[in-house]
Amino acid sequence: MKKIFFTIFIATTIVLNAKNIKDIKFEGLIHISPSTAMEIMGIYPGSEIDIEKIDKAIKKFYEQGYFKDIWVTEEDGVLTFHFVEKPLISKVDIIGYLESKKEELPNIIGIKKGDIYDEEKIEEAKQKIIQKAKEEGYYDTIVEVDTTTLKNGSVEVDFVVNKGENIIIRKLDICGIHAFDKSDIEDVVANKERDFLGWMWGFDSGKVNMDQLEFDSARIKDLYMRKGYLDAKVSNPFLRVDFNTYNAKLLYHVEEGKPYVVEDVKIYLTEPVIDIKKLKEDLKLRKGKVFNIEKLRKDMQKIKEKIADLGYAFVRVAPNFKKNEKEHTAIVEYTVIPGKKVYIRDVIISGNQRTLDRVIRREVLLAPGDLYNLTDLKDSKNALKRTGFFEDVTIEERRVSENQIDLLVKVKEMPTGNIMLGGGYGSYEGVILNASISDKNIFGSGIDASFSIDYSSKSLRFNLGVFNPRIFDSDYSLGVNLYNTTYESYDYTQKRRGGSIGVGKQLMRYLRGSVSYQYEQSELSDVTFDSIYFPEGKFIKSSITPSLSWDNTDDYYVPRHGFVASTSLEYAGIGGDEEYIKSYTKFAYFYGLEDLIDYDLILRYKARLGYISDQGYLPVNEKFYMGGIRSVRGYSSGSLSPKDSEGRLIGGKETFSNSIEASIPLMESARMRLAFFLDYGMIGEDSFNEIKRSGAGAAIEWLSPMGPIQLIFATPLDDKPGDRTSNFEFSMGTKF
Repeated sequence: MKKIFFTIFIATTIVLNAKNIKDIKFEGLIHISPSTAMEIMGIYPGSEIDIEKIDKAIKKFYEQGYFKDIWVTEEDGVLTFHFVEKPLISKVDIIGYLESKKEELPNIIGIKKGDIYDEEKIEEAKQKIIQKAKEEGYYDTIVEVDTTTLKNGSVEVDFVVNKGENIIIRKLDICGIHAFDKSDIEDVVANKERDFLGWMWGFDSGKVNMDQLEFDSARIKDLYMRKGYLDAKVSNPFLRVDFNTYNAKLLYHVEEGKPYVVEDVKIYLTEPVIDIKKLKEDLKLRKGKVFNIEKLRKDMQKIKEKIADLGYAFVRVAPNFKKNEKEHTAIVEYTVIPGKKVYIRDVIISGNQRTLDRVIRREVLLAPGDLYNLTDLKDSKNALKRTGFFEDVTIEERRVSENQIDLLVKVKEMPTGNIMLGGGYGSYEGVILNASISDKNIFGSGIDASFSIDYSSKSLRFNLGVFNPRIFDSDYSLGVNLYNTTYESYDYTQKRRGGSIGVGKQLMRYLRGSVSYQYEQSELSDVTFDSIYFPEGKFIKSSITPSLSWDNTDDYYVPRHGFVASTSLEYAGIGGDEEYIKSYTKFAYFYGLEDLIDYDLILRYKARLGYISDQGYLPVNEKFYMGGIRSVRGYSSGSLSPKDSEGRLIGGKETFSNSIEASIPLMESARMRLAFFLDYGMIGEDSFNEIKRSGAGAAIEWLSPMGPIQLIFATPLDDKPGDRTSNFEFSMGTKF
């Protein structure tokens, strides 16, 4: 606030004797430098003192938002601008509503630590909190602000919030509906009538979502359009609220009309860039079918993708339909404007603090000079996410001319390495110590390396592995693994040492082939019983394993679309003692429902099939065992298998297990999910169904700063006497 005496003093001075400015000084400036202040006010030494210019300068300073008070004094031609700056905010906190979302608070209210305290912004923040509460169905929200001035002049700001009350929809009336049930309407709208058990999870609470209310009419109209009702009209929602009880009635009026049938589908190309017959091949909306707006949208996208894959990055598809109201038929028309062919000028990579540029660039299927291709662009993003190096990947298109674009590849890296030191105690092995170090992206090179050691009084295990998925950035891969283990059981002592080497090649975009060779020397000694399954002595394993794998998923740890499949055939008997043929096949399918139901629900189906043919000598450690994280949860790992006459596990030759899972968000800010599962498996020596077990439960899936972690809580559904069950399991570093 300007001092009154300034105006009187300056005005009198100008009237009596106009002066020139000898010098300009600033007192109290912190956030603006004197040179910047001089530029802002536009007044310089040597010019005549002008009260209007000084007044404008003060206004300009106030516009910067830094100052609480400004005044000017003049003495012997020296103008001094005095400033009192607004205090800084040293802390922002919220008490009550939104207290559990403090990490999101700066984005919600627009104020954060280090900002300048401004009454207008504080008031805006209060209104944003109230609006946020309204969006979540809370009304009559009260927000109070407590400020505390510290010794250093900064201010602590506390927002104390009483979130008010929920408005509950007790009655939803939709007048004029005949083609649908009320439940069909409630499936698509955000605001629903409260269920009898509305307080229970899984039932509709009836809370008003005010931010979604205006869109519900369009959702109802869209439902009718999906069934061909092109003439359907839906009124705006009418919400009647009793603010004494916070109960409400919601009303819509609907005029349905009749459904339309597609009379014909026509496509017009402004430029003949493709045969129209090819564009019509995969269309879902066809002649004789009931009109469906959802199919129309998908067909538009298919048309766009086919044109964009020819290099037309800026293709436009304009839909139209001509209605015959008497016959209730419609002609669907698509006008396709391809534009010009577009080429890639440059690929610009950012966000990678650790991963080398070349590791990212080799996964991008488009390079400078290439013709634009939309499918290649999508596959590039998915390929980068499948590496497991990045939490998020975006590829933006920046137009630089009418026929050139830059691709901006932005990645957000995630932890890929783990260092673990641990221990435990077992009744048989005593104190157990373990340590491991692993990194899927060592030094940002894309190479996967790991080393682990486990030690106890009864066992010692070493393992070293290195895998390079792209040797010299080529389509070839190379992996090497070495191991050495010693284990003293109750009835025998087993030593195993060996290694493997494998070479692979990318055969197609999603298909990879590989072949590996394994050599192992095992020794079984101190056997305290006679059994054909546990022969004493030294044995050599020499085997070769060709394999094929397919992966077109959109993420490494939490895929939402696509499937993974692999099959291998191991032949043992290349000069060694062990002789068998083992085949093993895995399959996993992922389907995210967010686009359909506007909720991040992921459905998963996983299956595993194994078969072994004994060609001479098949040791028990090479056979199949069921139970645990990767087969049937609820049973101890590897505890389900055929047994010998003494009750010892001898493994099976045939096995099949599968799982159905549903994964939902638990804490999105912490990247934590909750999954429910049902497992079923079979295993046997001579047939699959000798042993059949199932289990069910839930798992917490957490992409933690240390890497992916799973906490699995399971229960067996049909366990038998003698089964070893397990209600809790833990894993780290593996896919979900």
